Amino acid sequence: MKAHDYESAHEHNIYYPFSGREEWELTKFLIENLNQGKISCFLKLLWVKSETWQQLTFKTAPQLLTFMDALPKGPQWHCTTIKTDGYVTMHPVHLIWRDTLEVMKHIFGNPIFANDMEFDPYEIFVDREREYGEWMSSSRAHDIQACATIVPIVLALDKTPVTRHTGGLEMHPTFLTIANIRSDIPMKATAHAWLCIAYMPIPQFICNPKFSSLLQARVWHRCMDIVCVNLKQAAAVGTSMVDTLGLLRYGFTPLCIDPWKVQEFQEAAKVSHLSEVQLPFWHDWRFADPAIFLAPELLHTCHKFFFNHILKWYKEVVGADELDTHFRSQHKHIRTHHFGQGVSHVSQMTSVVNPDFICAVRVMVDFIYKAQAPTFTPTLITDMTYSLQEFHEFKHAILHAEAHQGTSGPIEHFKIPKLELLASFAQSIPQLGFIIQFTADVSERMLITQCKNPFERTSHQRATFTQQVVHFLDWEETACQFDLYALLCSNDMSLNNLIVNEFNKVVDMDPMLGWIMCIAPEELSHFQGPHPVRNHFLKGLLSEDSRVAFHITVSSDHTNKTAPFLAVNPTLATCFQNHMLNVWNKFCIQLHLTLHPHLVMPSQQVQAYPPSTNYPRGNCDAVLLQMHSEGEESENLDTIVAQVRMVFSLSKKGPPLPAERDQIFLYVQLFKVVACPQDDVGVMMFRVKCCFVTGPDGTQVRVGMIIPLLDVTHTIKLIPVYGDRANRAVDSSTCLESYDTFYLDNFSDKEWYHTLHTDFM
Repeated sequence: MKAHDYESAHEHNIYYPFSGREEWELTKFLIENLNQGKISCFLKLLWVKSETWQQLTFKTAPQLLTFMDALPKGPQWHCTTIKTDGYVTMHPVHLIWRDTLEVMKHIFGNPIFANDMEFDPYEIFVDREREYGEWMSSSRAHDIQACATIVPIVLALDKTPVTRHTGGLEMHPTFLTIANIRSDIPMKATAHAWLCIAYMPIPQFICNPKFSSLLQARVWHRCMDIVCVNLKQAAAVGTSMVDTLGLLRYGFTPLCIDPWKVQEFQEAAKVSHLSEVQLPFWHDWRFADPAIFLAPELLHTCHKFFFNHILKWYKEVVGADELDTHFRSQHKHIRTHHFGQGVSHVSQMTSVVNPDFICAVRVMVDFIYKAQAPTFTPTLITDMTYSLQEFHEFKHAILHAEAHQGTSGPIEHFKIPKLELLASFAQSIPQLGFIIQFTADVSERMLITQCKNPFERTSHQRATFTQQVVHFLDWEETACQFDLYALLCSNDMSLNNLIVNEFNKVVDMDPMLGWIMCIAPEELSHFQGPHPVRNHFLKGLLSEDSRVAFHITVSSDHTNKTAPFLAVNPTLATCFQNHMLNVWNKFCIQLHLTLHPHLVMPSQQVQAYPPSTNYPRGNCDAVLLQMHSEGEESENLDTIVAQVRMVFSLSKKGPPLPAERDQIFLYVQLFKVVACPQDDVGVMMFRVKCCFVTGPDGTQVRVGMIIPLLDVTHTIKLIPVYGDRANRAVDSSTCLESYDTFYLDNFSDKEWYHTLHTDFM
């Protein structure tokens, strides 16, 4: 230790490079207890950065916790021991919970959601058809409307291990939100619209294994009864509550679950095809009809049906190796997942695919996409149902190809519970509104963001474990609420969120962060949440009809480039041989939602990188253009598919540019549409082909043209027409340059799917 580069410095300060023992002790504590991210957060604290340090007012951990207990609290947590008379469990059964009525009132009165609340049922008609969207637009809202406010309760739960200690504890965290909040807010796990109401125990009974799941289900329903008792009373007689603006309302809370002779009850229930739970928690909840409130759920019915069945059918018929090659070789897009390793690791022989098989798979994927629409009319519901009917008409091809496989070989039937559930979608939509608002994606995400942290911070002593969890849950939520409250008070701001701003028009914007950004933007870094979406419609470049916004950096990636730089693009070199160009490698395009045009989507990046080591033929995305027809003064527009090869502007060095040249241009290479969806009813996609002309030297070259940036309307994804067997030498970096014919992908994302079917099909 003594023979060190800084030995001379240590002679004056043994703790060098630290200022002294105090700073060294702090450093040692941080290194031993925090990761780099948390150390960075600690060093950004105002107390740490302050030049005039003040002694902490608390000296011990109990004193700190006493201070936390003195802060204003929201709905408090409780711990109740559940008795299972007549049946023994391996450990005592503890229910960690809080009053759902208090939680509901807390959410209902949270000023964060002041600009995103609906209180009264309504009807929307489009072309004389009723449109179903939010819950308040559903027929169920009208059926139960009274002379009071409806506060529809939405519950979600999932099973998760909350700790790896104390025997590997598993529980059912249960969450609550209200359907008064605009649905795109609760669909984000970080938006504070969901609150955890209980950690349902999963008791381990010492009994005959065939009774264990039944006993666990009964305990779960009994726990839900305890948690929701006051909420059910409010559904029956109503209750007073304060809304987000501080106004007093009287509302009702509809749900949007003892005989212990188990063996006899179980046998009798099975004979009648009934549930084996004799007292479901909703039995005394007014307006609670399980045929209505048990909403279809997209994650487990649609998405998992796709991965568990449709994808496996294709692996069996096409061959996993061929399918992997298709996925690996597709062009990479920013913000779109690329399956670089394929979707399987098993090599199989390929075979010819029956057109009916393709059609069966395509209509089922159509159904899945149509089911995720944010609004529905009777026509759209009928269209969705027709896709499901088409699947049943063509599903024989799946059996004929022996694609539906089980552990013992081909399966000759379609008795798939998830497939049966899809038939309920058409009935549920008018009753509940669009069903994507009830997806379990959110609850599964909240298992990570909200549930495990308090359990992992306990001392893991079983005797006091549950009480520690209760305290940690209280302190965690108290800190979050007090943080916002103190910020508002210290800035002399109203506690009512009366600010209407541009962030209310942006999808994926956290309402709390939007509020903070308006009143104290400098404080935004002290609050956790999703990165705010930038609204380019405020300050970006706008298309002629103002439906598309563009963003491009002020500084170009390549400045004042001349003809040699443009050698890869002969058309540009010819047109601008006497000019210098500023060139960008990318630009961003932003659109409104097709079915919710008042909302702005996150921007999408369009790449136009020149050839490089990693991309020897460039890395350039495809777009859709709309241009005025040549030689016509009418307002007719031609829709063109093109690949962006360069983004540029003329250098402003020298004399001023005329207005028509003082803008951003694109050099694009064109595709022509060679087949419409109706030409191939199996695939039902547009098919496009590269346009070529014969060059002066007799070689075939791509047709290119120069257009204004503002002519771009959409980003698109092109999938090569691979033929009988994909070229193994082609990868994602050369995909668009190696094939000539492509499909225009309908299914690149939900928004593009609805746009394509609304505007182009």
